[in-house]
Amino acid sequence: MPMKEMVVENVSSVTQFILMGLTDKPEIQLPLFFLFLLNHVVTVVGNLILINLICFSSYLHTPMYFFLFNLSFIDLCYSFVFTPKMLMDFNSERNIISFAGCMAQLFFFCFFVSSECYVLTAMAYDRYVAICKPLLYTITMSPQMCSLLMSASHVMGFAVAMAHTGCMIRLTFCDSNIINHYMCDIFPLLQLSCSSTYANELVSSIIAGMVVIVSSVIIFISYVMILFNVLHMSSHKGWSKAFSTCGSHLITVGLFYGSGLLTHVKPSSAGSLGQEKFFSVLYTNVVPMLNPLIYSLRNKDVKLALKKTLKRIANRQNWFVLP
Repeated sequence: MPMKEMVVENVSSVTQFILMGLTDKPEIQLPLFFLFLLNHVVTVVGNLILINLICFSSYLHTPMYFFLFNLSFIDLCYSFVFTPKMLMDFNSERNIISFAGCMAQLFFFCFFVSSECYVLTAMAYDRYVAICKPLLYTITMSPQMCSLLMSASHVMGFAVAMAHTGCMIRLTFCDSNIINHYMCDIFPLLQLSCSSTYANELVSSIIAGMVVIVSSVIIFISYVMILFNVLHMSSHKGWSKAFSTCGSHLITVGLFYGSGLLTHVKPSSAGSLGQEKFFSVLYTNVVPMLNPLIYSLRNKDVKLALKKTLKRIANRQNWFVLP
């Protein structure tokens, strides 16, 4: 009998959650639906175009674009974690998500965010080797090394996601099931638990600290070394080339880390929850949309590949039209 009671206590009585959504104002639900639908279409199309350009343009088969391919693939998958559910919720009276669906959303959220952190870190190291050690670039950034860096990024992302989701599944949810958010994030879920969340908060702090500190330190050191090397360049052409290759990555890092920090490091005020939702939208919806635009508009190789691809498509269509 005591064993049965213990089993019952460890099983969550909540089978589904209700998401409060992005806003509770009905008059702006329809405009938001079309806004996020446009965002989703641009994100999917932009990342698919970039992925295909890198795959089918032989001169883009370099370590830099291999990492960019992985970044675009992560952003493409990431866009399907929240946006389709958000679009459905804008047209629903009750935004219900099952317990299993909520845990799955949390898992993929943690997996893609952590993986993107490590991919951006690998991209910073790649730029450091390219600018500071150009003669050793081919040897250092070999296909085996690039594959190892990306495999490690995904494995560590998987480990982070498993740790967060595993700790969350252990909790008991037996009181309220209303999540004051548009997604199943860690801290809104912890607020609903009726069991101790100390272990979860400790794990979250340790993992977040490790991911952010390790990646931030590597990115910072890489760019300090790049800046030191650029300042010692005598050629202005070398300066412009260095800044052009690093500019897109710096913008992406700034957007991703900036919006993430603004989401979780917030003032304790009445409007802080609304601010958290707004900044969450930035790194869950806006950043994946902007990344392909940043790398395509600022990158001569990508623009050249796009022009050649469009020219091939136009020539093929003309060939079909001719009698």
